[in-house]
Amino acid sequence: MRTLRFAGHYLEMVVAMFVGMFALAPLWSMALPGLHDHPDAAALVMATNMSIGMAAWMRIRKHSWLHIGEMCAWMSAPFVLLLIPYWMNLISGDALMTAGHILMFPAMLVPMLRHRH
Repeated sequence: MRTLRFAGHYLEMVVAMFVGMFALAPLWSMALPGLHDHPDAAALVMATNMSIGMAAWMRIRKHSWLHIGEMCAWMSAPFVLLLIPYWMNLISGDALMTAGHILMFPAMLVPMLRHRH
């Protein structure tokens, strides 16, 4: 039962992240029309959009600001770390986005598992 509840909470977070990403992306497209020509900036904006959606849902669920900040940091960390090989021309912009998305999901499990009470 606890595992099912944990999985449900994880799924809620993922849905909230996608809501943030899709809801805020048009605003960035209008504000910064050339954003997608810069994969590093686009990756950070997208991670921020996802963090905003997730943070809003966590706040609704009465999580502390400390836990919200920790979750946002863990979610963004893969993108930030992947900027180094991207800037060194070791990976492409597509690889930055793909790997960042793939690594974000296990990264967000770290604080969830730490605070699963």
